[in-house]
Amino acid sequence: MEEQVELVGRAFVDHYYHLFDKDRASLSSLYQPTSMLTFEGQRVVGAHAIAEKLSQLPFDQCQHLISTVDSQPSSAAGIVVLVSGSLRLPGEEHLLRFSQVTSLSLIS
Repeated sequence: MEEQVELVGRAFVDHYYHLFDKDRASLSSLYQPTSMLTFEGQRVVGAHAIAEKLSQLPFDQCQHLISTVDSQPSSAAGIVVLVSGSLRLPGEEHLLRFSQVTSLSLIS
């Protein structure tokens, strides 16, 4: 079970950040109507609103460099995934550090 949780968490992270870096508009397909994103203190609810928020970020291109992916089962029959890493923006000399926690709901 522990190995499967790690595999699912890592596969999600690989897919999510690939979409974020290459086709950000497609991220909406990974969210549900009740999904919530909290970004720098602002809460956004719903797939459409989250996709809109992510599309309004002040950069069009970026590259996520993932340092750690920690996944664990949650009590709500899902997986909690903690990601940390750096974000490279075009024209910027320094990398920006980031962390993100995602709660995945497993549908059987």
